[in-house]
Amino acid sequence: MNLLLAFIPISLLLEYVFHAPPLWVFGASTVAIIPLADWLRKATEQVAARAGQTIGGLLNVTFGNLAELIIAIFVLLAGNTAVVKAQITGSIIGNGLLGLGLAILIGSFGRSRQKFSGANAGQLNSMLFLVVVALLLPALFDLTERLPAFEAGSAAARNNLDEYLSLGVAVVLILVYGLNLVYTLVTHKDVFALEEEEHQGTLWPTWKAAAVLLGATAIIALESEMLSGALDASSAALGLSPFFLGIIVLAVVGNFAEYIAGSYFARQGKIGLAINIAIGATIQVALFTAPLLVIISYLIGKPMNLVFSSPLELVAIVAVALIVTTVTKDGEATWFEGVMLIAVYLLLALAFYFVTPSEKGAQLNTPPAQVVFLQTG
Repeated sequence: MNLLLAFIPISLLLEYVFHAPPLWVFGASTVAIIPLADWLRKATEQVAARAGQTIGGLLNVTFGNLAELIIAIFVLLAGNTAVVKAQITGSIIGNGLLGLGLAILIGSFGRSRQKFSGANAGQLNSMLFLVVVALLLPALFDLTERLPAFEAGSAAARNNLDEYLSLGVAVVLILVYGLNLVYTLVTHKDVFALEEEEHQGTLWPTWKAAAVLLGATAIIALESEMLSGALDASSAALGLSPFFLGIIVLAVVGNFAEYIAGSYFARQGKIGLAINIAIGATIQVALFTAPLLVIISYLIGKPMNLVFSSPLELVAIVAVALIVTTVTKDGEATWFEGVMLIAVYLLLALAFYFVTPSEKGAQLNTPPAQVVFLQTG
């Protein structure tokens, strides 16, 4: 993994010295973020050894999602709000399906089954269904406002209502997420505390862990700026839309720290911590990162609402809640359940690849089905 750190100077040289094609910069920056995410994982593991696995898991999720938040802010600054929303969807399905699936699969090698706290999983699953309601509501509201029986204003007026509702939803979700932290870490910490194990190896000094967290975050910010600047040109060179890159590539890169951490801890037999990281990251993206991006978008003059206009995105979010709840409700996991989670992710990725509108279809504002007709007929 550390060999990939070489892509940090390579990406800087490509961008600022050689002025290489955007696709090269995009690729180098994407690879450079991966080892940085791993160093975030290492530093948070060191903090967890002192603060406990519950706090450590929360820090792992938070700093893991920080990479995604930084990428999304730079994409927002470029005015690509649709890509940011795609990245949010991609993070939800990536953490809940790919991240959790990999953790269960890797952690199951040599083990017939892995057991974890049913109470903790139940709390996380309840929060997942809150995510479903929160993200379905703005889309259903927008659809309602377009029905003839309710349509009373112009498209601009409807957009204003969508923005007002999204801001209100964002504030509520951030409050709920904060209260959830109080519930699990303060008032009911005995119920949700994970079993502590002695740390193997030498602990870093506190200053070193803090320096790695801050340093990796700063470099990720720089790489994210270059990545977002090369996004449009790279998507054109690859023949893919920015939407698909956002929902698959940027989401996976932005959450790579959680994938590494979850798989690592699961392999160590800490499946409860791995589930906390995977599902906790999904919840944090929906209840904190996405609402925070809505608020930030207004502060920087690039307003973004929470209306996910693609039905497939909404179906994907519902699918995550249903299958994750099904897999974790019994308090144990086997390798085949990990395979099922990964399979659902791959099926959704295929669907997003084939329904992505072409540039012509996007300009015409045509629905995906009509875009396919234009391309083939």
